[in-house]
Amino acid sequence: MNAPDHFAGSDLTAREYQFTDNDFRLIAELAHKRYGLHLQPSKKPLVYSRLTKRLRALALPDFESYCALLSDPRSQDEQSHLLSALTTNVTHFFRERHHFTFLREHILPELFEKAKKGTPIRIWSSACSAGQEAYSIAAMIRDACPDASRLDIKVLATDVDPQMIRKARQAEYDRDQADAIPTEYKRLMIDDGGGAAQFRIRPDLMSLVTFGELNLIAEWPMRRRFDVIFCRNAAIYFDKETQVRLWQRFADVLHDDGHLMIGHSERLTGHAQVDFRSVAITTYRRLPRDAGPISPQRKD
Repeated sequence: MNAPDHFAGSDLTAREYQFTDNDFRLIAELAHKRYGLHLQPSKKPLVYSRLTKRLRALALPDFESYCALLSDPRSQDEQSHLLSALTTNVTHFFRERHHFTFLREHILPELFEKAKKGTPIRIWSSACSAGQEAYSIAAMIRDACPDASRLDIKVLATDVDPQMIRKARQAEYDRDQADAIPTEYKRLMIDDGGGAAQFRIRPDLMSLVTFGELNLIAEWPMRRRFDVIFCRNAAIYFDKETQVRLWQRFADVLHDDGHLMIGHSERLTGHAQVDFRSVAITTYRRLPRDAGPISPQRKD
């Protein structure tokens, strides 16, 4: 779910299906409970526009039937389709380049020194979409430390959408997506065995990344703390209360002095404003747990 352009849709001019306020309410409640999505009433035209495709695909007569299907405990597959329909996975390699520059110049040198002494290093791409963010991180690691594969350095990449995780694991992308990769990194990332229309990510980068399906509002199975967490343009889908909980959970699973990187339109709220200090644009450092209160962080 990385880097969406918020919810997008169009006004309704003619309705193919009846879509009542109760239909919208049921869908909004399920989307919030299952995925943390915050659908305001103003998004009703958008929801209609996105989900009519699912009604056609399933040959359903109306939204009431679709809501009944979603309510069935056996409808996990359709709930995943609902998520994909309501979120726009717009992302590209090295999006918000300044985060990767900061990672390369200010974070990785210190982490590599720890890794060379035997300390495991873990970086989490927590809303990885189709994998572009995770592979961009892996390219930074490989560029800064060519022997990274001999050290205990891993990137965990997760997303709530199983369709995105499947694409990420395939590591195949349309040729035009290579335009976003800086020239100096193309040789590190691109395996030209993918054919004329697509390219593949190099196997040595793929080996640094582990992909898995994970819902950020559900339980997290990880037992090890992270050195860096990327969570960019995912929290914009959540209401304020859910965002506060998410920032706090990230603080809990970061090492002292670990880093959190978020999207341009997002800001830390709640107790996380005390747990973190801003060190660059939408980049925050986890304060040591015994550091005590600090002065208010600067605005980005």
